[in-house]
Amino acid sequence: MKKHFEHSHAIVETEYIGEDTRVWAFAHILPGAVIGSNCNINDHTFIENDVILGDNVTVKSGVYIWDGVRIKDNVFIGPNVTFTNDLRPRSKQYPSSFLNTTLDEWSSIGANATIVAGITIGKYAMVGAGSLVTKDIPNNTLWYGNPARFKGYICNCGDKLSNDLVCPSCKKQYSLEDGNIVENN
Repeated sequence: MKKHFEHSHAIVETEYIGEDTRVWAFAHILPGAVIGSNCNINDHTFIENDVILGDNVTVKSGVYIWDGVRIKDNVFIGPNVTFTNDLRPRSKQYPSSFLNTTLDEWSSIGANATIVAGITIGKYAMVGAGSLVTKDIPNNTLWYGNPARFKGYICNCGDKLSNDLVCPSCKKQYSLEDGNIVENN
């Protein structure tokens, strides 16, 4: 007996789906994909073979996730986010392997953002809607625009940090060490 939900109009070819995951109408998941527990895969999504989704991942409608994409736990992918996996695509010409793109834990990608192949989005990072991401995004940072540019630092709770690196919502304090943001203990 399946321990996940599949809508009657979904095509789920993989056997590797975690408990309590929900796959909605017109989603198509190929046989090699690995999907974690408690994920929510919305309508009109496509997940290719060489894809790994961690636990508690939300994939909103209209998202296509191609070979080489690795999505870790607790990631949010907004509607119509676009992933690429080949920097020099040609019809009927395939690379020996596709570039890996990684979304680290708790990262959030806004609607209609485009993520170019080979990028790593850091832990707790946030990419604004409509952004074009062409380079790695560090942990706890906010990026948006075309191309996406650094706009500030983000708390683990999701709020933008003040100029003195304090969260106005949860009051956590951060500091910069060697150019990287770290939470103060």
